[in-house]
Amino acid sequence: MSSFLTPDVYTEEVPVLPQSIAGVSTAVPAFIGFTEKAVKDGKSVSDMAVRISTFLEFKEIFGGAQKTAFEVLIDDDEQIQKVTATPPKNTLYYALDLYFKNGGGDCYLISVGSFEDNYTKDAFEKGLQILSKEDEPTLIMLSEAAKLSENDYHDICQQALAQCANLKDRFCIMDIKRNDEGANGFRNSIGTNNLKYGAAYMPYLHTTLNFIYDDEDVQISNAFSTSDSALFEVVHDGIRITYTGGVSDTPKFRINGGSGDTVEFSVSTSKLLTISNVPTEGISASDLLTAWNAFDGKADFDIEILEANSSVTQTSGTGGNELAKQIGEGSFTLESREGTALYSKVKTELAKETIILPPSAAVAGVYATTDRERGVWKAPANVSINSVIGPIQKISSADQERLNVDTTAGKSINAIRSFVGKGTMVWGARTLAGNDNEWRYVSVRRLFNMIEESTKKASHFAVFESNDATTWLKVKAMIESFLYGIWQQGGLVGSTEEQAYFVNVGLGKTMTQQDILEGRMIVEIGIAAARPAEFIILKFSHKLQEV
Repeated sequence: MSSFLTPDVYTEEVPVLPQSIAGVSTAVPAFIGFTEKAVKDGKSVSDMAVRISTFLEFKEIFGGAQKTAFEVLIDDDEQIQKVTATPPKNTLYYALDLYFKNGGGDCYLISVGSFEDNYTKDAFEKGLQILSKEDEPTLIMLSEAAKLSENDYHDICQQALAQCANLKDRFCIMDIKRNDEGANGFRNSIGTNNLKYGAAYMPYLHTTLNFIYDDEDVQISNAFSTSDSALFEVVHDGIRITYTGGVSDTPKFRINGGSGDTVEFSVSTSKLLTISNVPTEGISASDLLTAWNAFDGKADFDIEILEANSSVTQTSGTGGNELAKQIGEGSFTLESREGTALYSKVKTELAKETIILPPSAAVAGVYATTDRERGVWKAPANVSINSVIGPIQKISSADQERLNVDTTAGKSINAIRSFVGKGTMVWGARTLAGNDNEWRYVSVRRLFNMIEESTKKASHFAVFESNDATTWLKVKAMIESFLYGIWQQGGLVGSTEEQAYFVNVGLGKTMTQQDILEGRMIVEIGIAAARPAEFIILKFSHKLQEV
Protein backbone atom coordinates (compact mmCIF):
# COMPACT_ATOMS: atom_id res chain seq x y z
CA MET A 1 0.00 0.00 0.00
CA SER A 2 1.20 3.50 -0.83
CA SER A 3 2.39 5.75 2.02
CA PHE A 4 0.50 9.05 2.16
CA LEU A 5 2.28 11.91 3.96
CA THR A 6 0.65 15.03 2.55
CA PRO A 7 -3.08 15.76 2.93
CA ASP A 8 -4.57 15.51 -0.55
CA VAL A 9 -6.84 13.41 -2.79
CA TYR A 10 -5.04 10.41 -4.28
CA THR A 11 -6.07 8.12 -7.15
CA GLU A 12 -4.95 4.54 -7.69
CA GLU A 13 -5.65 2.23 -10.63
CA VAL A 14 -6.43 -1.28 -9.48
CA PRO A 15 -5.99 -4.02 -12.15
CA VAL A 16 -8.97 -6.38 -12.20
CA LEU A 17 -8.49 -8.15 -15.56
CA PRO A 18 -6.26 -11.22 -15.75
CA GLN A 19 -3.14 -11.50 -17.88
CA SER A 20 -3.82 -12.68 -21.41
CA ILE A 21 -2.08 -15.36 -23.45
CA ALA A 22 -1.01 -14.58 -27.00
CA GLY A 23 -0.89 -17.66 -29.18
CA VAL A 24 2.57 -18.38 -30.58
CA SER A 25 3.19 -18.79 -34.29
CA THR A 26 2.47 -22.32 -35.40
CA ALA A 27 3.89 -22.61 -38.93
CA VAL A 28 7.39 -21.15 -39.00
CA PRO A 29 9.54 -23.71 -40.81
CA ALA A 30 13.32 -23.85 -40.68
CA PHE A 31 15.08 -25.02 -43.87
CA ILE A 32 18.61 -26.45 -43.70
CA GLY A 33 20.71 -26.73 -46.84
CA PHE A 34 23.33 -25.37 -49.21
CA THR A 35 23.09 -21.98 -50.95
CA GLU A 36 24.94 -19.97 -53.57
CA LYS A 37 25.99 -17.42 -50.94
CA ALA A 38 25.07 -16.34 -47.41
CA VAL A 39 25.60 -12.60 -47.04
CA LYS A 40 23.37 -10.07 -45.27
CA ASP A 41 24.26 -6.38 -44.92
CA GLY A 42 27.77 -7.18 -46.10
CA LYS A 43 28.37 -9.81 -43.43
CA SER A 44 28.47 -13.58 -43.73
CA VAL A 45 25.46 -15.38 -42.26
CA SER A 46 26.69 -18.87 -43.04
CA ASP A 47 25.95 -21.33 -40.21
CA MET A 48 23.40 -18.93 -38.76
CA ALA A 49 19.61 -19.06 -38.54
CA VAL A 50 18.30 -16.18 -40.66
CA ARG A 51 14.65 -15.14 -40.62
CA ILE A 52 13.16 -14.27 -44.01
CA SER A 53 9.65 -13.26 -45.06
CA THR A 54 9.66 -13.43 -48.87
CA PHE A 55 11.29 -15.33 -51.69
CA LEU A 56 12.89 -12.06 -52.86
CA GLU A 57 14.55 -11.71 -49.47
CA PHE A 58 15.89 -15.25 -49.80
CA LYS A 59 17.46 -14.44 -53.18
CA GLU A 60 19.02 -11.22 -51.87
CA ILE A 61 20.70 -12.98 -48.95
CA PHE A 62 21.34 -16.50 -50.24
CA GLY A 63 21.57 -16.01 -54.00
CA GLY A 64 20.06 -17.90 -56.89
CA ALA A 65 19.68 -21.48 -57.99
CA GLN A 66 22.42 -23.86 -58.96
CA LYS A 67 22.45 -23.88 -62.76
CA THR A 68 21.09 -26.82 -64.73
CA ALA A 69 22.91 -28.36 -67.70
CA PHE A 70 20.95 -29.47 -70.78
CA GLU A 71 21.70 -31.64 -73.79
CA VAL A 72 19.53 -30.99 -76.85
CA LEU A 73 19.49 -33.33 -79.83
CA ILE A 74 18.39 -31.93 -83.22
CA ASP A 75 18.09 -33.36 -86.73
CA ASP A 76 19.51 -32.01 -89.98
CA ASP A 77 16.53 -29.64 -90.31
CA GLU A 78 17.19 -28.26 -86.79
CA GLN A 79 14.06 -29.88 -85.41
CA ILE A 80 14.39 -30.81 -81.75
CA GLN A 81 14.36 -34.57 -81.16
CA LYS A 82 15.18 -34.88 -77.47
CA VAL A 83 15.95 -32.70 -74.43
CA THR A 84 17.86 -34.14 -71.47
CA ALA A 85 18.34 -32.19 -68.24
CA THR A 86 21.03 -32.85 -65.65
CA PRO A 87 19.18 -31.72 -62.49
CA PRO A 88 21.22 -29.71 -59.99
CA LYS A 89 22.39 -31.31 -56.78
CA ASN A 90 21.23 -28.33 -54.71
CA THR A 91 17.50 -27.63 -54.91
CA LEU A 92 16.90 -25.49 -51.82
CA TYR A 93 16.16 -22.49 -54.06
CA TYR A 94 13.30 -24.34 -55.74
CA ALA A 95 12.02 -25.70 -52.41
CA LEU A 96 11.69 -22.16 -51.02
CA ASP A 97 9.95 -21.07 -54.21
CA LEU A 98 7.45 -23.93 -53.88
CA TYR A 99 6.93 -23.14 -50.18
CA PHE A 100 6.02 -19.50 -50.82
CA LYS A 101 3.84 -20.40 -53.80
CA ASN A 102 1.77 -22.60 -51.49
CA GLY A 103 1.05 -19.83 -49.01
CA GLY A 104 4.15 -19.99 -46.85
CA GLY A 105 5.11 -16.99 -44.76
CA ASP A 106 7.95 -16.19 -42.37
CA CYS A 107 10.57 -18.92 -42.16
CA TYR A 108 14.17 -19.52 -41.15
CA LEU A 109 17.06 -20.49 -43.39
CA ILE A 110 20.26 -22.13 -42.19
CA SER A 111 22.98 -22.26 -44.87
CA VAL A 112 25.47 -24.97 -43.97
CA GLY A 113 27.59 -24.64 -47.09
CA SER A 114 27.87 -23.48 -50.71
CA PHE A 115 27.19 -25.26 -53.99
CA GLU A 116 30.81 -26.44 -54.12
CA ASP A 117 30.56 -28.28 -50.79
CA ASN A 118 29.69 -31.94 -50.49
CA TYR A 119 26.51 -33.18 -48.84
CA THR A 120 27.49 -34.75 -45.52
CA LYS A 121 25.62 -35.85 -42.41
CA ASP A 122 27.90 -33.61 -40.34
CA ALA A 123 26.65 -30.52 -42.18
CA PHE A 124 23.02 -31.27 -41.34
CA GLU A 125 23.87 -32.19 -37.76
CA LYS A 126 25.50 -28.79 -37.45
CA GLY A 127 22.35 -27.19 -38.89
CA LEU A 128 20.18 -28.97 -36.32
CA GLN A 129 22.43 -27.78 -33.50
CA ILE A 130 22.11 -24.20 -34.72
CA LEU A 131 18.33 -24.60 -34.98
CA SER A 132 18.06 -25.96 -31.42
CA LYS A 133 19.10 -22.54 -30.08
CA GLU A 134 16.28 -20.72 -31.88
CA ASP A 135 12.93 -20.27 -30.14
CA GLU A 136 10.55 -19.22 -32.92
CA PRO A 137 10.78 -22.05 -35.51
CA THR A 138 8.01 -24.61 -35.17
CA LEU A 139 8.65 -26.88 -38.17
CA ILE A 140 11.87 -28.67 -39.10
CA MET A 141 12.37 -29.20 -42.84
CA LEU A 142 14.72 -31.95 -44.06
CA SER A 143 14.09 -32.07 -47.81
CA GLU A 144 17.75 -31.34 -48.65
CA ALA A 145 18.94 -34.03 -46.25
CA ALA A 146 17.00 -36.59 -48.32
CA LYS A 147 19.91 -36.46 -50.79
CA LEU A 148 22.13 -38.20 -48.23
CA SER A 149 22.48 -41.95 -48.17
CA GLU A 150 19.53 -43.84 -46.73
CA ASN A 151 21.20 -44.54 -43.38
CA ASP A 152 22.52 -40.99 -42.94
CA TYR A 153 19.16 -39.44 -43.85
CA HIS A 154 17.22 -41.60 -41.42
CA ASP A 155 19.75 -40.80 -38.69
CA ILE A 156 19.21 -37.07 -39.30
CA CYS A 157 15.44 -37.64 -39.09
CA GLN A 158 15.87 -39.35 -35.72
CA GLN A 159 17.95 -36.45 -34.43
CA ALA A 160 15.31 -33.97 -35.60
CA LEU A 161 12.56 -35.93 -33.81
CA ALA A 162 14.68 -35.98 -30.65
CA GLN A 163 15.04 -32.20 -30.82
CA CYS A 164 11.26 -31.83 -31.16
CA ALA A 165 10.69 -34.04 -28.12
CA ASN A 166 13.30 -32.19 -26.09
CA LEU A 167 12.07 -28.66 -26.87
CA LYS A 168 8.37 -29.57 -27.22
CA ASP A 169 7.69 -26.54 -29.41
CA ARG A 170 8.29 -27.90 -32.92
CA PHE A 171 7.25 -30.59 -35.36
CA CYS A 172 9.20 -32.35 -38.11
CA ILE A 173 8.05 -32.76 -41.73
CA MET A 174 9.92 -35.56 -43.48
CA ASP A 175 10.09 -36.93 -47.01
CA ILE A 176 10.20 -40.57 -48.04
CA LYS A 177 13.22 -40.97 -50.32
CA ARG A 178 12.35 -41.21 -54.00
CA ASN A 179 13.59 -44.78 -54.44
CA ASP A 180 11.88 -46.03 -51.26
CA GLU A 181 8.68 -47.39 -52.79
CA GLY A 182 6.17 -48.37 -50.14
CA ALA A 183 8.25 -46.52 -47.50
CA ASN A 184 9.53 -49.83 -46.14
CA GLY A 185 13.10 -48.59 -45.91
CA PHE A 186 12.00 -45.55 -43.93
CA ARG A 187 9.80 -47.56 -41.57
CA ASN A 188 12.55 -50.08 -40.88
CA SER A 189 15.21 -47.45 -40.16
CA ILE A 190 13.47 -44.58 -38.37
CA GLY A 191 13.18 -46.38 -35.01
CA THR A 192 10.35 -46.08 -32.50
CA ASN A 193 11.25 -43.03 -30.45
CA ASN A 194 9.45 -39.66 -30.53
CA LEU A 195 7.26 -40.64 -33.50
CA LYS A 196 4.43 -38.33 -32.37
CA TYR A 197 6.59 -35.31 -33.21
CA GLY A 198 6.89 -36.00 -36.93
CA ALA A 199 4.98 -36.78 -40.13
CA ALA A 200 6.27 -38.25 -43.39
CA TYR A 201 4.95 -37.65 -46.91
CA MET A 202 5.34 -39.32 -50.30
CA PRO A 203 5.79 -39.37 -53.28
CA TYR A 204 7.93 -36.66 -54.87
CA LEU A 205 6.14 -33.95 -56.88
CA HIS A 206 6.50 -32.98 -60.52
CA THR A 207 6.31 -29.20 -60.17
CA THR A 208 5.69 -26.41 -62.68
CA LEU A 209 8.92 -24.66 -61.64
CA ASN A 210 11.31 -24.17 -64.54
CA PHE A 211 15.00 -24.99 -64.32
CA ILE A 212 17.39 -22.05 -64.01
CA TYR A 213 20.21 -22.29 -66.57
CA ASP A 214 22.74 -20.32 -68.60
CA ASP A 215 22.81 -20.54 -72.40
CA GLU A 216 26.42 -21.69 -72.28
CA ASP A 217 25.33 -24.77 -70.30
CA VAL A 218 22.99 -25.94 -73.06
CA GLN A 219 24.80 -28.23 -75.51
CA ILE A 220 23.16 -28.87 -78.86
CA SER A 221 24.10 -31.88 -80.98
CA ASN A 222 22.94 -33.41 -84.23
CA ALA A 223 21.24 -36.63 -83.28
CA PHE A 224 22.01 -38.23 -86.66
CA SER A 225 25.56 -37.01 -87.19
CA THR A 226 28.07 -39.77 -87.91
CA SER A 227 31.00 -37.57 -88.89
CA ASP A 228 34.11 -37.04 -86.81
CA SER A 229 34.01 -33.30 -87.41
CA ALA A 230 34.12 -30.75 -84.64
CA LEU A 231 32.93 -27.16 -84.48
CA PHE A 232 35.37 -24.41 -83.54
CA GLU A 233 34.29 -20.80 -83.27
CA VAL A 234 35.20 -17.34 -82.04
CA VAL A 235 33.32 -14.06 -81.86
CA HIS A 236 35.27 -10.97 -82.93
CA ASP A 237 33.97 -7.41 -83.37
CA GLY A 238 30.39 -8.46 -84.05
CA ILE A 239 31.15 -11.35 -86.40
CA ARG A 240 31.36 -15.08 -85.73
CA ILE A 241 34.12 -17.08 -87.40
CA THR A 242 33.49 -20.84 -87.39
CA TYR A 243 35.40 -23.88 -88.57
CA THR A 244 33.94 -27.35 -89.12
CA GLY A 245 36.73 -29.76 -89.76
CA GLY A 246 38.64 -32.57 -88.17
CA VAL A 247 38.57 -33.03 -84.42
CA SER A 248 42.36 -32.86 -84.26
CA ASP A 249 42.61 -29.58 -86.25
CA THR A 250 43.69 -26.36 -84.56
CA PRO A 251 42.24 -23.64 -86.83
CA LYS A 252 43.33 -20.02 -86.46
CA PHE A 253 42.41 -16.65 -87.92
CA ARG A 254 44.23 -13.37 -88.49
CA ILE A 255 42.98 -9.97 -89.62
CA ASN A 256 45.71 -7.80 -91.18
CA GLY A 257 45.96 -4.34 -92.66
CA GLY A 258 47.42 -3.70 -96.11
CA SER A 259 47.72 -1.37 -99.05
CA GLY A 260 44.96 -2.86 -101.19
CA ASP A 261 41.55 -1.26 -101.77
CA THR A 262 39.51 -4.43 -101.24
CA VAL A 263 39.46 -7.03 -98.51
CA GLU A 264 41.16 -10.29 -99.43
CA PHE A 265 40.94 -13.78 -97.91
CA SER A 266 43.22 -16.79 -97.90
CA VAL A 267 43.19 -20.19 -96.20
CA SER A 268 46.51 -21.97 -95.66
CA THR A 269 47.15 -25.69 -95.33
CA SER A 270 47.83 -25.13 -91.61
CA LYS A 271 44.17 -24.13 -91.19
CA LEU A 272 44.90 -20.39 -90.92
CA LEU A 273 42.27 -17.98 -92.24
CA THR A 274 43.85 -14.64 -93.14
CA ILE A 275 41.77 -11.53 -93.82
CA SER A 276 43.93 -8.83 -95.44
CA ASN A 277 43.63 -5.17 -96.42
CA VAL A 278 41.43 -4.24 -93.45
CA PRO A 279 41.69 -0.45 -92.93
CA THR A 280 43.19 0.84 -89.67
CA GLU A 281 39.85 2.38 -88.70
CA GLY A 282 38.11 -0.93 -89.44
CA ILE A 283 35.60 -2.16 -91.98
CA SER A 284 31.86 -2.60 -91.55
CA ALA A 285 30.70 -6.15 -90.87
CA SER A 286 28.30 -6.03 -93.83
CA ASP A 287 31.11 -5.06 -96.28
CA LEU A 288 33.28 -7.82 -94.86
CA LEU A 289 30.50 -10.38 -95.33
CA THR A 290 29.91 -9.24 -98.94
CA ALA A 291 33.58 -9.82 -99.75
CA TRP A 292 33.52 -13.18 -97.95
CA ASN A 293 30.53 -14.43 -99.92
CA ALA A 294 32.47 -13.71 -103.13
CA PHE A 295 35.47 -15.73 -101.94
CA ASP A 296 35.61 -19.29 -103.30
CA GLY A 297 38.33 -20.85 -101.15
CA LYS A 298 36.45 -20.93 -97.83
CA ALA A 299 37.40 -24.56 -97.10
CA ASP A 300 35.81 -25.40 -93.71
CA PHE A 301 35.61 -21.79 -92.51
CA ASP A 302 32.55 -19.58 -92.41
CA ILE A 303 31.73 -16.02 -91.27
CA GLU A 304 28.39 -14.62 -90.17
CA ILE A 305 27.28 -11.28 -88.77
CA LEU A 306 26.05 -10.98 -85.18
CA GLU A 307 25.85 -7.19 -84.97
CA ALA A 308 24.84 -5.50 -88.23
CA ASN A 309 26.35 -2.09 -87.45
CA SER A 310 29.62 -3.37 -86.02
CA SER A 311 33.07 -2.51 -87.34
CA VAL A 312 35.74 -5.21 -87.77
CA THR A 313 39.29 -4.16 -86.87
CA GLN A 314 42.73 -5.73 -87.24
CA THR A 315 43.87 -8.40 -84.74
CA SER A 316 47.05 -8.16 -82.72
CA GLY A 317 49.91 -10.66 -82.98
CA THR A 318 51.57 -12.32 -85.93
CA GLY A 319 50.97 -15.95 -85.14
CA GLY A 320 47.21 -15.83 -85.53
CA ASN A 321 44.44 -16.36 -82.95
CA GLU A 322 43.05 -19.81 -82.28
CA LEU A 323 39.34 -20.28 -82.67
CA ALA A 324 38.59 -20.38 -79.00
CA LYS A 325 35.86 -22.94 -78.48
CA GLN A 326 36.01 -26.53 -79.53
CA ILE A 327 32.46 -27.44 -78.64
CA GLY A 328 32.64 -31.14 -79.23
CA GLU A 329 32.02 -33.63 -81.93
CA GLY A 330 29.41 -32.05 -84.15
CA SER A 331 27.95 -30.00 -81.28
CA PHE A 332 27.74 -26.39 -80.08
CA THR A 333 26.27 -24.36 -77.25
CA LEU A 334 23.00 -22.46 -77.27
CA GLU A 335 24.93 -19.29 -76.51
CA SER A 336 26.59 -19.51 -79.95
CA ARG A 337 23.22 -19.42 -81.71
CA GLU A 338 21.71 -16.38 -80.01
CA GLY A 339 19.43 -14.45 -82.34
CA THR A 340 18.70 -17.40 -84.63
CA ALA A 341 15.50 -19.35 -85.18
CA LEU A 342 17.09 -22.39 -83.55
CA TYR A 343 17.83 -20.34 -80.43
CA SER A 344 14.16 -19.40 -80.02
CA LYS A 345 13.08 -22.95 -80.73
CA VAL A 346 15.38 -24.40 -78.07
CA LYS A 347 14.40 -21.76 -75.49
CA THR A 348 10.74 -22.61 -76.03
CA GLU A 349 11.44 -26.31 -75.55
CA LEU A 350 13.52 -25.76 -72.40
CA ALA A 351 10.65 -23.77 -70.89
CA LYS A 352 8.68 -27.02 -70.84
CA GLU A 353 11.27 -28.73 -68.64
CA THR A 354 10.31 -28.59 -64.95
CA ILE A 355 11.89 -29.85 -61.75
CA ILE A 356 10.89 -32.73 -59.47
CA LEU A 357 11.04 -31.97 -55.73
CA PRO A 358 10.34 -33.69 -52.41
CA PRO A 359 6.85 -32.84 -51.13
CA SER A 360 7.76 -31.38 -47.71
CA ALA A 361 8.24 -27.77 -48.89
CA ALA A 362 4.76 -27.71 -50.44
CA VAL A 363 3.31 -29.40 -47.35
CA ALA A 364 4.87 -26.73 -45.12
CA GLY A 365 3.09 -24.11 -47.24
CA VAL A 366 -0.17 -26.05 -46.76
CA TYR A 367 0.42 -26.07 -42.99
CA ALA A 368 0.90 -22.29 -43.03
CA THR A 369 -2.20 -21.68 -45.15
CA THR A 370 -4.40 -23.99 -43.05
CA ASP A 371 -3.21 -22.46 -39.78
CA ARG A 372 -3.84 -18.96 -41.06
CA GLU A 373 -7.27 -19.58 -42.57
CA ARG A 374 -8.73 -22.27 -40.30
CA GLY A 375 -6.48 -22.71 -37.28
CA VAL A 376 -3.79 -25.13 -36.15
CA TRP A 377 -6.52 -27.55 -34.96
CA LYS A 378 -7.67 -28.12 -38.58
CA ALA A 379 -5.99 -31.14 -40.16
CA PRO A 380 -3.65 -29.94 -42.96
CA ALA A 381 -5.17 -32.32 -45.50
CA ASN A 382 -7.77 -32.35 -48.27
CA VAL A 383 -5.96 -29.27 -49.56
CA SER A 384 -4.72 -28.87 -53.14
CA ILE A 385 -1.09 -28.04 -53.82
CA ASN A 386 -0.13 -25.10 -56.06
CA SER A 387 2.55 -25.09 -58.79
CA VAL A 388 2.42 -28.86 -59.16
CA ILE A 389 1.67 -30.96 -62.25
CA GLY A 390 1.18 -34.06 -60.16
CA PRO A 391 2.91 -36.70 -58.03
CA ILE A 392 5.53 -38.77 -59.84
CA GLN A 393 3.87 -41.94 -58.55
CA LYS A 394 0.15 -42.60 -58.61
CA ILE A 395 -1.14 -43.92 -55.29
CA SER A 396 -4.44 -45.77 -55.29
CA SER A 397 -6.79 -46.25 -52.35
CA ALA A 398 -5.46 -49.77 -51.95
CA ASP A 399 -1.88 -48.47 -51.91
CA GLN A 400 -2.76 -45.88 -49.30
CA GLU A 401 -4.27 -48.49 -47.01
CA ARG A 402 -0.80 -49.92 -46.50
CA LEU A 403 0.68 -46.45 -46.02
CA ASN A 404 -1.98 -45.07 -43.69
CA VAL A 405 -2.22 -48.07 -41.36
CA ASP A 406 0.91 -49.99 -40.47
CA THR A 407 -0.23 -53.09 -38.59
CA THR A 408 3.35 -54.09 -37.76
CA ALA A 409 4.99 -50.95 -36.35
CA GLY A 410 2.19 -48.39 -36.51
CA LYS A 411 4.16 -45.89 -38.58
CA SER A 412 1.71 -44.02 -40.80
CA ILE A 413 2.86 -42.37 -44.04
CA ASN A 414 0.80 -39.56 -45.57
CA ALA A 415 0.09 -39.71 -49.30
CA ILE A 416 0.04 -36.99 -51.93
CA ARG A 417 -2.60 -38.03 -54.45
CA SER A 418 -4.03 -36.72 -57.70
CA PHE A 419 -7.82 -36.64 -58.16
CA VAL A 420 -9.73 -35.91 -61.35
CA GLY A 421 -11.29 -32.46 -61.19
CA LYS A 422 -9.50 -31.59 -57.94
CA GLY A 423 -5.81 -31.66 -58.76
CA THR A 424 -3.01 -32.77 -56.48
CA MET A 425 -4.11 -33.06 -52.86
CA VAL A 426 -2.52 -33.74 -49.49
CA TRP A 427 -4.45 -36.87 -48.56
CA GLY A 428 -3.23 -37.80 -45.11
CA ALA A 429 -3.05 -36.16 -41.67
CA ARG A 430 -1.30 -38.68 -39.41
CA THR A 431 1.88 -38.47 -37.41
CA LEU A 432 4.35 -41.34 -37.52
CA ALA A 433 2.65 -42.61 -34.35
CA GLY A 434 -0.26 -43.88 -36.40
CA ASN A 435 -1.45 -46.43 -33.82
CA ASP A 436 -1.36 -44.01 -30.88
CA ASN A 437 -4.90 -42.97 -29.99
CA GLU A 438 -3.67 -39.78 -28.29
CA TRP A 439 -1.11 -38.56 -30.84
CA ARG A 440 -2.29 -40.15 -34.08
CA TYR A 441 -3.12 -36.88 -35.83
CA VAL A 442 -0.86 -34.02 -36.93
CA SER A 443 -3.43 -31.39 -35.94
CA VAL A 444 -3.74 -32.72 -32.37
CA ARG A 445 0.02 -32.80 -31.80
CA ARG A 446 0.51 -29.30 -33.19
CA LEU A 447 -2.48 -27.92 -31.23
CA PHE A 448 -0.95 -29.18 -27.99
CA ASN A 449 2.42 -27.72 -29.03
CA MET A 450 0.79 -24.32 -29.54
CA ILE A 451 -1.18 -24.36 -26.28
CA GLU A 452 1.77 -25.63 -24.24
CA GLU A 453 4.23 -23.10 -25.64
CA SER A 454 1.78 -20.16 -25.46
CA THR A 455 0.82 -20.95 -21.86
CA LYS A 456 4.42 -21.48 -20.84
CA LYS A 457 5.52 -18.09 -22.16
CA ALA A 458 2.52 -16.25 -20.72
CA SER A 459 3.06 -17.79 -17.27
CA HIS A 460 6.52 -16.29 -16.85
CA PHE A 461 4.99 -13.33 -15.02
CA ALA A 462 4.20 -15.64 -12.08
CA VAL A 463 7.81 -16.72 -11.55
CA PHE A 464 8.94 -15.39 -8.12
CA GLU A 465 5.42 -14.15 -7.38
CA SER A 466 3.85 -15.23 -4.09
CA ASN A 467 2.76 -18.84 -4.32
CA ASP A 468 -0.67 -18.15 -2.89
CA ALA A 469 -4.33 -18.09 -3.87
CA THR A 470 -4.08 -14.65 -5.51
CA THR A 471 -1.42 -15.78 -7.97
CA TRP A 472 -3.21 -19.07 -8.56
CA LEU A 473 -6.39 -17.24 -9.45
CA LYS A 474 -4.58 -15.00 -11.93
CA VAL A 475 -2.94 -17.94 -13.67
CA LYS A 476 -6.16 -19.97 -13.75
CA ALA A 477 -8.20 -17.06 -15.17
CA MET A 478 -5.53 -16.35 -17.80
CA ILE A 479 -5.42 -19.95 -19.04
CA GLU A 480 -9.19 -20.39 -18.98
CA SER A 481 -9.68 -17.24 -21.04
CA PHE A 482 -7.17 -18.52 -23.62
CA LEU A 483 -8.79 -21.95 -23.87
CA TYR A 484 -12.24 -20.40 -24.09
CA GLY A 485 -11.17 -18.50 -27.20
CA ILE A 486 -9.84 -21.69 -28.82
CA TRP A 487 -13.08 -23.54 -27.95
CA GLN A 488 -15.19 -20.78 -29.50
CA GLN A 489 -13.19 -21.06 -32.74
CA GLY A 490 -13.79 -24.80 -32.94
CA GLY A 491 -10.41 -26.04 -31.77
CA LEU A 492 -11.87 -27.94 -28.81
CA VAL A 493 -14.89 -30.24 -28.73
CA GLY A 494 -17.75 -30.12 -26.28
CA SER A 495 -21.09 -28.38 -26.04
CA THR A 496 -20.04 -26.57 -22.86
CA GLU A 497 -16.80 -25.12 -21.55
CA GLU A 498 -16.63 -27.83 -18.88
CA GLN A 499 -16.73 -30.51 -21.57
CA ALA A 500 -14.06 -28.77 -23.65
CA TYR A 501 -11.39 -28.03 -21.06
CA PHE A 502 -10.55 -27.67 -17.38
CA VAL A 503 -7.87 -25.80 -15.42
CA ASN A 504 -7.08 -26.80 -11.84
CA VAL A 505 -4.62 -25.16 -9.45
CA GLY A 506 -4.52 -24.88 -5.70
CA LEU A 507 -3.59 -26.40 -2.38
CA GLY A 508 -5.25 -29.76 -2.00
CA LYS A 509 -6.10 -29.89 -5.70
CA THR A 510 -2.83 -29.93 -7.54
CA MET A 511 -0.31 -29.16 -4.82
CA THR A 512 0.62 -30.31 -1.36
CA GLN A 513 2.05 -28.14 1.39
CA GLN A 514 5.43 -29.65 0.58
CA ASP A 515 5.12 -28.44 -3.04
CA ILE A 516 4.47 -24.90 -1.84
CA LEU A 517 7.41 -25.01 0.56
CA GLU A 518 9.65 -26.11 -2.31
CA GLY A 519 8.36 -23.29 -4.54
CA ARG A 520 6.36 -25.38 -6.97
CA MET A 521 3.10 -24.09 -8.41
CA ILE A 522 1.44 -26.96 -10.29
CA VAL A 523 -1.33 -26.29 -12.80
CA GLU A 524 -3.32 -29.12 -14.36
CA ILE A 525 -4.84 -28.43 -17.77
CA GLY A 526 -7.08 -30.80 -19.68
CA ILE A 527 -8.34 -30.17 -23.19
CA ALA A 528 -10.61 -32.13 -25.53
CA ALA A 529 -8.85 -31.62 -28.84
CA ALA A 530 -10.89 -31.77 -32.04
CA ARG A 531 -9.90 -34.73 -34.17
CA PRO A 532 -10.41 -34.98 -37.92
CA ALA A 533 -13.20 -37.11 -39.38
CA GLU A 534 -10.80 -39.38 -41.20
CA PHE A 535 -13.33 -42.03 -42.14
CA ILE A 536 -16.83 -40.91 -43.10
CA ILE A 537 -19.14 -43.93 -43.24
CA LEU A 538 -22.50 -43.66 -44.98
CA LYS A 539 -24.80 -46.63 -44.43
CA PHE A 540 -27.56 -47.29 -46.98
CA SER A 541 -30.35 -49.85 -47.01
CA HIS A 542 -33.44 -50.55 -49.06
CA LYS A 543 -36.66 -49.20 -47.62
CA LEU A 544 -39.48 -51.60 -48.39
CA GLN A 545 -42.59 -50.27 -50.02
CA GLU A 546 -45.42 -49.73 -47.58
CA VAL A 547 -48.91 -50.76 -48.69
